[in-house]
Amino acid sequence: MSRFAICGLSHRTAPVEVREKLALPATSLPAALTDLNLQSGVRESLILSTCNRVELAFALDDSASLDDALNSFLLKQSSIGLAAVDPYIYKLEGRDAVRHLFRVASSLDSMVVGEPQILGQLKEAYSLAKEMGTIATQLDQLVTRAFHVAKRVRSETAIGDSAVSVSYAAVELAREIFGNLAGSKVMLIGAGKMSELAARHLRNTGAKQIYVTNRTHERAVELARLFEGWIIDFASFKQTLPSVDIVITSTGAREPILTKEDMRTVMKARRNKPMFIVDIAVPRNVEPGVNEIDNVFLYDIDDLQKVVERNVLGRQTAAEHAARIIEEEVQWLEGRMREREVSPAIVALQGRLEEIRAAEIERHRNRLGALSPAQEEALEALTRGIINKVAHGAIAELRRQGAQGDPTALIETIRRTFRLETHE
Repeated sequence: MSRFAICGLSHRTAPVEVREKLALPATSLPAALTDLNLQSGVRESLILSTCNRVELAFALDDSASLDDALNSFLLKQSSIGLAAVDPYIYKLEGRDAVRHLFRVASSLDSMVVGEPQILGQLKEAYSLAKEMGTIATQLDQLVTRAFHVAKRVRSETAIGDSAVSVSYAAVELAREIFGNLAGSKVMLIGAGKMSELAARHLRNTGAKQIYVTNRTHERAVELARLFEGWIIDFASFKQTLPSVDIVITSTGAREPILTKEDMRTVMKARRNKPMFIVDIAVPRNVEPGVNEIDNVFLYDIDDLQKVVERNVLGRQTAAEHAARIIEEEVQWLEGRMREREVSPAIVALQGRLEEIRAAEIERHRNRLGALSPAQEEALEALTRGIINKVAHGAIAELRRQGAQGDPTALIETIRRTFRLETHE
Protein backbone atom coordinates (compact mmCIF):
# COMPACT_ATOMS: atom_id res chain seq x y z
CA MET A 1 0.00 0.00 0.00
CA SER A 2 1.13 3.58 -0.65
CA ARG A 3 0.26 6.55 1.52
CA PHE A 4 -1.17 9.93 0.54
CA ALA A 5 0.62 13.13 1.57
CA ILE A 6 0.45 16.85 0.80
CA CYS A 7 3.07 19.42 1.63
CA GLY A 8 3.29 23.07 0.70
CA LEU A 9 2.87 26.65 1.76
CA SER A 10 0.16 29.23 1.16
CA HIS A 11 -0.95 32.75 2.01
CA ARG A 12 -2.00 31.35 5.39
CA THR A 13 1.46 30.08 6.34
CA ALA A 14 4.04 32.12 4.41
CA PRO A 15 4.59 35.76 3.38
CA VAL A 16 4.79 36.58 -0.30
CA GLU A 17 8.61 36.88 -0.21
CA VAL A 18 8.77 33.20 0.78
CA ARG A 19 6.05 32.04 -1.60
CA GLU A 20 7.67 33.71 -4.59
CA LYS A 21 10.95 31.83 -3.96
CA LEU A 22 9.18 28.49 -4.39
CA ALA A 23 6.63 29.49 -7.04
CA LEU A 24 6.92 27.45 -10.22
CA PRO A 25 6.06 29.19 -13.50
CA ALA A 26 3.82 27.25 -15.87
CA THR A 27 6.67 26.70 -18.34
CA SER A 28 8.76 24.85 -15.75
CA LEU A 29 5.99 22.66 -14.34
CA PRO A 30 6.40 19.69 -16.73
CA ALA A 31 10.10 19.29 -15.88
CA ALA A 32 9.40 19.86 -12.17
CA LEU A 33 6.72 17.16 -12.17
CA THR A 34 9.05 14.69 -13.83
CA ASP A 35 11.76 15.47 -11.30
CA LEU A 36 9.35 15.17 -8.37
CA ASN A 37 8.16 11.78 -9.52
CA LEU A 38 11.76 10.53 -9.73
CA GLN A 39 12.40 11.20 -6.03
CA SER A 40 12.99 8.13 -3.89
CA GLY A 41 9.75 6.55 -2.66
CA VAL A 42 7.44 8.71 -4.81
CA ARG A 43 4.92 6.65 -6.78
CA GLU A 44 2.63 9.44 -7.99
CA SER A 45 2.74 13.22 -7.81
CA LEU A 46 0.92 16.45 -8.66
CA ILE A 47 1.99 20.10 -8.33
CA LEU A 48 -0.43 22.98 -7.71
CA SER A 49 1.31 26.36 -8.10
CA THR A 50 -0.68 29.62 -7.90
CA CYS A 51 0.02 33.16 -6.69
CA ASN A 52 -1.22 32.18 -3.23
CA ARG A 53 0.05 28.62 -2.81
CA VAL A 54 2.56 25.99 -3.89
CA GLU A 55 1.50 22.45 -3.00
CA LEU A 56 2.90 19.02 -3.79
CA ALA A 57 0.62 15.98 -3.57
CA PHE A 58 2.17 12.51 -3.34
CA ALA A 59 1.40 8.84 -3.29
CA LEU A 60 4.42 7.53 -1.35
CA ASP A 61 5.81 4.11 -0.55
CA ASP A 62 5.07 3.20 3.07
CA SER A 63 8.79 3.30 3.90
CA ALA A 64 9.53 6.56 2.03
CA SER A 65 10.71 9.69 3.84
CA LEU A 66 8.58 12.72 2.90
CA ASP A 67 11.25 15.12 4.19
CA ASP A 68 14.01 13.50 2.11
CA ALA A 69 11.96 13.62 -1.10
CA LEU A 70 10.91 17.22 -0.43
CA ASN A 71 14.42 18.41 0.44
CA SER A 72 15.94 16.86 -2.67
CA PHE A 73 13.23 18.37 -4.88
CA LEU A 74 13.52 21.86 -3.37
CA LEU A 75 17.30 21.94 -3.73
CA LYS A 76 17.05 21.11 -7.42
CA GLN A 77 14.15 23.44 -8.23
CA SER A 78 15.01 26.50 -6.16
CA SER A 79 18.42 25.86 -4.57
CA ILE A 80 16.65 26.29 -1.23
CA GLY A 81 16.75 23.34 1.13
CA LEU A 82 13.88 22.26 3.35
CA ALA A 83 15.51 23.74 6.48
CA ALA A 84 15.26 27.27 5.08
CA VAL A 85 11.49 27.13 4.54
CA ASP A 86 10.44 24.43 7.00
CA PRO A 87 8.79 26.91 9.43
CA TYR A 88 6.34 27.89 6.67
CA ILE A 89 5.58 24.45 5.21
CA TYR A 90 2.70 22.22 6.22
CA LYS A 91 3.10 18.46 5.84
CA LEU A 92 -0.09 16.42 5.98
CA GLU A 93 -0.74 12.71 5.58
CA GLY A 94 -3.73 10.38 5.47
CA ARG A 95 -7.06 11.83 6.64
CA ASP A 96 -5.56 15.30 7.21
CA ALA A 97 -4.17 15.41 3.66
CA VAL A 98 -7.48 14.26 2.16
CA ARG A 99 -9.40 16.89 4.14
CA HIS A 100 -6.96 19.60 3.03
CA LEU A 101 -7.27 18.62 -0.64
CA PHE A 102 -11.07 18.74 -0.41
CA ARG A 103 -10.96 22.15 1.32
CA VAL A 104 -8.64 23.57 -1.33
CA ALA A 105 -10.80 22.29 -4.20
CA SER A 106 -13.93 23.72 -2.53
CA SER A 107 -12.18 27.11 -1.99
CA LEU A 108 -12.52 26.96 1.80
CA ASP A 109 -8.76 27.49 2.07
CA SER A 110 -8.69 30.42 -0.38
CA MET A 111 -7.94 34.02 0.51
CA VAL A 112 -11.48 34.83 -0.64
CA VAL A 113 -13.65 31.92 0.50
CA GLY A 114 -15.92 30.76 -2.30
CA GLU A 115 -13.86 32.06 -5.22
CA PRO A 116 -14.05 29.70 -8.21
CA GLN A 117 -10.54 30.12 -9.66
CA ILE A 118 -8.79 27.55 -7.46
CA LEU A 119 -10.91 24.66 -8.77
CA GLY A 120 -9.92 25.53 -12.34
CA GLN A 121 -6.27 25.73 -11.29
CA LEU A 122 -6.48 22.32 -9.63
CA LYS A 123 -8.06 20.85 -12.77
CA GLU A 124 -5.19 22.26 -14.84
CA ALA A 125 -2.66 20.73 -12.42
CA TYR A 126 -4.47 17.37 -12.66
CA SER A 127 -4.52 17.50 -16.48
CA LEU A 128 -0.79 18.22 -16.62
CA ALA A 129 -0.02 15.38 -14.20
CA LYS A 130 -2.11 13.01 -16.37
CA GLU A 131 -0.30 14.23 -19.48
CA MET A 132 3.12 13.75 -17.85
CA GLY A 133 2.17 10.32 -16.48
CA THR A 134 2.85 11.26 -12.85
CA ILE A 135 -0.66 10.49 -11.63
CA ALA A 136 -2.20 7.03 -11.50
CA THR A 137 -4.67 5.04 -9.44
CA GLN A 138 -4.45 6.55 -5.95
CA LEU A 139 -3.97 10.23 -6.76
CA ASP A 140 -6.44 9.95 -9.62
CA GLN A 141 -9.08 8.63 -7.23
CA LEU A 142 -8.37 11.33 -4.64
CA VAL A 143 -8.27 14.31 -7.00
CA THR A 144 -11.34 13.30 -8.98
CA ARG A 145 -13.15 12.84 -5.67
CA ALA A 146 -12.04 16.37 -4.74
CA PHE A 147 -13.75 17.62 -7.91
CA HIS A 148 -16.92 15.81 -6.85
CA VAL A 149 -16.72 17.38 -3.38
CA ALA A 150 -16.26 20.87 -4.85
CA LYS A 151 -19.32 20.32 -7.04
CA ARG A 152 -21.35 19.24 -4.00
CA VAL A 153 -20.26 22.30 -2.05
CA ARG A 154 -21.21 24.60 -4.95
CA SER A 155 -24.59 22.97 -5.49
CA GLU A 156 -25.58 22.40 -1.84
CA THR A 157 -24.39 25.69 -0.33
CA ALA A 158 -24.47 29.38 -1.29
CA ILE A 159 -20.73 29.74 -0.89
CA GLY A 160 -20.16 31.31 -4.30
CA ASP A 161 -23.45 33.13 -4.77
CA SER A 162 -22.64 36.56 -3.32
CA ALA A 163 -20.05 39.26 -3.93
CA VAL A 164 -17.24 39.67 -1.42
CA SER A 165 -15.27 42.39 -3.20
CA VAL A 166 -16.25 46.03 -3.62
CA SER A 167 -15.86 45.84 -7.39
CA TYR A 168 -18.11 42.81 -7.72
CA ALA A 169 -20.63 44.21 -5.24
CA ALA A 170 -21.17 47.03 -7.74
CA VAL A 171 -22.07 44.48 -10.39
CA GLU A 172 -24.41 42.65 -8.01
CA LEU A 173 -26.29 45.89 -7.32
CA ALA A 174 -26.45 46.69 -11.03
CA ARG A 175 -28.08 43.31 -11.63
CA GLU A 176 -30.68 44.07 -8.97
CA ILE A 177 -31.62 47.25 -10.84
CA PHE A 178 -31.40 46.15 -14.47
CA GLY A 179 -31.80 42.39 -14.21
CA ASN A 180 -29.98 41.35 -17.36
CA LEU A 181 -26.90 43.52 -17.99
CA ALA A 182 -26.43 42.27 -21.55
CA GLY A 183 -26.24 45.22 -23.92
CA SER A 184 -25.84 47.87 -21.20
CA LYS A 185 -23.46 50.78 -21.74
CA VAL A 186 -20.88 51.73 -19.11
CA MET A 187 -18.82 54.85 -18.50
CA LEU A 188 -15.67 54.83 -16.37
CA ILE A 189 -14.90 58.31 -15.02
CA GLY A 190 -11.39 58.00 -13.66
CA ALA A 191 -9.19 55.00 -14.32
CA GLY A 192 -8.42 53.57 -10.89
CA LYS A 193 -7.90 49.90 -10.12
CA MET A 194 -11.35 49.34 -8.58
CA SER A 195 -12.98 50.94 -11.62
CA GLU A 196 -11.01 48.60 -13.83
CA LEU A 197 -12.08 45.55 -11.81
CA ALA A 198 -15.73 46.60 -11.79
CA ALA A 199 -15.59 47.18 -15.54
CA ARG A 200 -14.06 43.76 -16.04
CA HIS A 201 -16.91 42.14 -14.09
CA LEU A 202 -19.49 44.16 -16.03
CA ARG A 203 -17.93 43.16 -19.35
CA ASN A 204 -18.03 39.50 -18.30
CA THR A 205 -21.76 39.81 -17.55
CA GLY A 206 -22.57 41.21 -20.99
CA ALA A 207 -21.97 44.99 -20.93
CA LYS A 208 -21.96 46.04 -24.58
CA GLN A 209 -19.96 49.27 -24.69
CA ILE A 210 -17.48 50.82 -22.26
CA TYR A 211 -16.57 54.50 -22.43
CA VAL A 212 -13.45 55.69 -20.60
CA THR A 213 -12.66 59.24 -19.53
CA ASN A 214 -9.77 60.37 -17.35
CA ARG A 215 -7.84 63.57 -16.67
CA THR A 216 -4.67 61.77 -17.77
CA HIS A 217 -5.27 60.83 -21.40
CA GLU A 218 -2.59 58.10 -21.49
CA ARG A 219 -4.29 56.13 -18.71
CA ALA A 220 -7.64 56.45 -20.47
CA VAL A 221 -6.06 55.03 -23.63
CA GLU A 222 -4.56 52.13 -21.65
CA LEU A 223 -7.87 51.24 -19.98
CA ALA A 224 -9.89 51.64 -23.18
CA ARG A 225 -7.54 49.22 -24.91
CA LEU A 226 -8.17 46.61 -22.18
CA PHE A 227 -11.91 46.62 -22.85
CA GLU A 228 -11.95 47.61 -26.51
CA GLY A 229 -13.68 50.74 -25.28
CA TRP A 230 -14.19 54.30 -26.49
CA ILE A 231 -12.20 57.24 -25.14
CA ILE A 232 -14.22 60.31 -24.15
CA ASP A 233 -12.55 63.67 -23.59
CA PHE A 234 -12.69 64.51 -19.87
CA ALA A 235 -13.75 68.10 -20.52
CA SER A 236 -16.92 67.01 -22.32
CA PHE A 237 -17.85 63.61 -20.81
CA LYS A 238 -21.21 64.92 -19.50
CA GLN A 239 -22.46 65.18 -23.08
CA THR A 240 -22.17 61.38 -23.43
CA LEU A 241 -23.87 60.54 -20.12
CA PRO A 242 -27.46 60.42 -21.53
CA SER A 243 -26.50 57.38 -23.61
CA VAL A 244 -24.95 55.54 -20.65
CA ASP A 245 -26.73 53.08 -18.32
CA ILE A 246 -24.02 52.52 -15.70
CA VAL A 247 -21.46 55.05 -14.42
CA ILE A 248 -18.45 54.13 -12.27
CA THR A 249 -16.57 57.14 -11.00
CA SER A 250 -13.29 57.18 -9.06
CA THR A 251 -11.42 60.42 -9.75
CA GLY A 252 -9.23 62.23 -7.24
CA ALA A 253 -11.30 65.43 -7.45
CA ARG A 254 -11.79 67.26 -4.15
CA GLU A 255 -15.22 68.60 -5.18
CA PRO A 256 -18.16 66.78 -6.85
CA ILE A 257 -17.82 66.44 -10.61
CA LEU A 258 -21.49 65.44 -11.00
CA THR A 259 -24.06 67.66 -9.33
CA LYS A 260 -27.77 67.23 -8.80
CA GLU A 261 -28.39 69.81 -11.52
CA ASP A 262 -26.11 67.92 -13.93
CA MET A 263 -28.05 64.73 -13.40
CA ARG A 264 -31.44 66.39 -13.79
CA THR A 265 -30.28 67.46 -17.26
CA VAL A 266 -28.97 63.96 -18.02
CA MET A 267 -32.18 62.23 -16.90
CA LYS A 268 -34.32 64.61 -18.93
CA ALA A 269 -32.29 63.67 -22.01
CA ARG A 270 -32.69 59.97 -21.09
CA ARG A 271 -36.44 60.43 -20.68
CA ASN A 272 -36.10 59.05 -17.15
CA LYS A 273 -34.67 55.74 -18.29
CA PRO A 274 -32.96 54.23 -15.15
CA MET A 275 -29.29 55.00 -14.51
CA PHE A 276 -26.97 53.29 -12.01
CA ILE A 277 -24.06 55.29 -10.55
CA VAL A 278 -21.27 53.79 -8.45
CA ASP A 279 -19.20 56.47 -6.71
CA ILE A 280 -16.06 54.70 -5.47
CA ALA A 281 -14.14 57.95 -4.91
CA VAL A 282 -13.20 59.41 -1.53
CA PRO A 283 -14.00 62.33 -1.37
CA ARG A 284 -17.16 61.53 -3.31
CA ASN A 285 -17.41 62.55 -6.97
CA VAL A 286 -21.21 62.72 -7.02
CA GLU A 287 -23.40 64.98 -4.89
CA PRO A 288 -25.44 62.79 -2.49
CA GLY A 289 -28.60 64.67 -3.50
CA VAL A 290 -28.43 62.98 -6.91
CA ASN A 291 -30.03 59.96 -5.25
CA GLU A 292 -33.23 62.00 -4.81
CA ILE A 293 -33.78 62.14 -8.58
CA ASP A 294 -36.29 59.60 -9.88
CA ASN A 295 -34.73 56.53 -11.56
CA VAL A 296 -31.18 57.43 -10.52
CA PHE A 297 -29.64 54.78 -8.27
CA LEU A 298 -26.52 56.14 -6.57
CA TYR A 299 -24.24 54.03 -4.37
CA ASP A 300 -21.03 55.16 -2.70
CA ILE A 301 -18.11 53.16 -1.27
CA ASP A 302 -19.83 52.73 2.12
CA ASP A 303 -22.94 51.30 0.46
CA LEU A 304 -20.81 48.78 -1.40
CA GLN A 305 -18.90 47.86 1.74
CA LYS A 306 -22.17 47.08 3.52
CA VAL A 307 -23.09 44.70 0.70
CA VAL A 308 -19.69 43.04 1.02
CA GLU A 309 -19.98 42.67 4.81
CA ARG A 310 -23.44 41.16 4.49
CA ASN A 311 -22.22 38.72 1.89
CA VAL A 312 -19.11 37.77 3.87
CA LEU A 313 -21.35 36.74 6.77
CA GLY A 314 -23.45 34.71 4.33
CA ARG A 315 -20.36 32.96 3.01
CA GLN A 316 -19.20 32.14 6.53
CA THR A 317 -22.49 30.32 7.15
CA ALA A 318 -22.13 28.53 3.81
CA ALA A 319 -18.53 27.64 4.68
CA GLU A 320 -19.69 25.92 7.87
CA HIS A 321 -22.13 23.85 5.82
CA ALA A 322 -19.37 23.11 3.30
CA ALA A 323 -17.06 21.92 6.10
CA ARG A 324 -19.69 19.39 7.18
CA ILE A 325 -19.98 18.12 3.59
CA ILE A 326 -16.21 17.71 3.47
CA GLU A 327 -16.17 15.68 6.69
CA GLU A 328 -18.83 13.38 5.23
CA GLU A 329 -16.73 12.92 2.09
CA VAL A 330 -13.52 12.28 4.05
CA GLN A 331 -15.26 9.54 6.06
CA TRP A 332 -16.77 8.01 2.91
CA LEU A 333 -13.42 7.91 1.17
CA GLU A 334 -11.70 6.45 4.21
CA GLY A 335 -14.28 3.67 4.29
CA ARG A 336 -13.72 2.92 0.62
CA MET A 337 -9.95 2.87 1.00
CA ARG A 338 -10.10 0.59 4.04
CA GLU A 339 -12.47 -1.72 2.20
CA ARG A 340 -9.97 -1.89 -0.65
CA GLU A 341 -7.23 -2.65 1.86
CA VAL A 342 -8.98 -5.85 2.96
CA SER A 343 -10.04 -6.92 -0.54
CA PRO A 344 -6.77 -8.75 -1.38
CA ALA A 345 -7.04 -10.76 1.85
CA ILE A 346 -10.68 -11.68 1.12
CA VAL A 347 -9.83 -12.76 -2.44
CA ALA A 348 -6.83 -14.77 -1.21
CA LEU A 349 -8.90 -16.48 1.52
CA GLN A 350 -11.66 -17.44 -0.93
CA GLY A 351 -9.07 -18.70 -3.39
CA ARG A 352 -7.29 -20.78 -0.75
CA LEU A 353 -10.52 -22.39 0.48
CA GLU A 354 -11.52 -23.16 -3.11
CA GLU A 355 -8.16 -24.88 -3.65
CA ILE A 356 -8.75 -27.01 -0.55
CA ARG A 357 -12.29 -27.90 -1.65
CA ALA A 358 -11.25 -28.87 -5.19
CA ALA A 359 -8.26 -30.88 -3.92
CA GLU A 360 -10.38 -32.85 -1.44
CA ILE A 361 -12.98 -33.73 -4.08
CA GLU A 362 -10.23 -34.90 -6.42
CA ARG A 363 -8.60 -36.93 -3.61
CA HIS A 364 -11.83 -38.83 -2.94
CA ARG A 365 -12.94 -39.07 -6.58
CA ASN A 366 -12.11 -42.81 -6.91
CA ARG A 367 -14.09 -43.68 -3.79
CA LEU A 368 -17.13 -41.84 -5.06
CA GLY A 369 -17.26 -43.80 -8.28
CA ALA A 370 -19.16 -42.60 -11.32
CA LEU A 371 -21.53 -39.76 -10.54
CA SER A 372 -24.44 -38.58 -12.59
CA PRO A 373 -24.58 -34.89 -13.65
CA ALA A 374 -27.19 -34.27 -10.94
CA GLN A 375 -24.95 -35.89 -8.30
CA GLU A 376 -21.93 -33.85 -9.50
CA GLU A 377 -24.00 -30.68 -9.20
CA ALA A 378 -25.19 -31.65 -5.72
CA LEU A 379 -21.60 -32.39 -4.62
CA GLU A 380 -20.42 -29.02 -5.91
CA ALA A 381 -23.27 -27.20 -4.15
CA LEU A 382 -22.67 -29.09 -0.88
CA THR A 383 -18.92 -28.48 -0.72
CA ARG A 384 -19.18 -24.84 -1.84
CA GLY A 385 -21.83 -24.25 0.82
CA ILE A 386 -19.51 -25.65 3.52
CA ILE A 387 -16.61 -23.48 2.32
CA ASN A 388 -18.79 -20.35 2.21
CA LYS A 389 -19.95 -20.96 5.80
CA VAL A 390 -16.36 -21.47 6.95
CA ALA A 391 -15.28 -18.23 5.25
CA HIS A 392 -18.30 -16.12 6.18
CA GLY A 393 -17.27 -15.13 9.71
CA ALA A 394 -13.72 -14.19 8.72
CA ILE A 395 -14.83 -12.19 5.69
CA ALA A 396 -17.53 -10.34 7.64
CA GLU A 397 -15.03 -9.41 10.35
CA LEU A 398 -12.47 -8.27 7.76
CA ARG A 399 -15.05 -5.99 6.17
CA ARG A 400 -16.20 -4.65 9.52
CA GLN A 401 -12.68 -3.82 10.66
CA GLY A 402 -11.89 -2.45 7.22
CA ALA A 403 -14.80 -0.03 7.42
CA GLN A 404 -14.40 0.99 11.06
CA GLY A 405 -10.81 0.57 12.14
CA ASP A 406 -7.37 -0.81 11.38
CA PRO A 407 -7.63 -4.33 9.91
CA THR A 408 -3.86 -4.93 9.71
CA ALA A 409 -3.63 -7.34 12.67
CA LEU A 410 -6.63 -9.41 11.54
CA ILE A 411 -5.31 -9.61 7.96
CA GLU A 412 -1.98 -10.92 9.29
CA THR A 413 -3.72 -13.49 11.53
CA ILE A 414 -5.87 -14.83 8.68
CA ARG A 415 -2.89 -14.83 6.33
CA ARG A 416 -0.86 -16.97 8.71
CA THR A 417 -3.76 -19.23 9.75
CA PHE A 418 -4.67 -20.15 6.19
CA ARG A 419 -1.14 -19.73 4.75
CA LEU A 420 -2.28 -17.13 2.27
CA GLU A 421 -0.25 -15.34 -0.36
CA THR A 422 -1.76 -11.84 -0.74
CA HIS A 423 -0.75 -9.36 -3.41
CA GLU A 424 -1.50 -5.61 -3.36
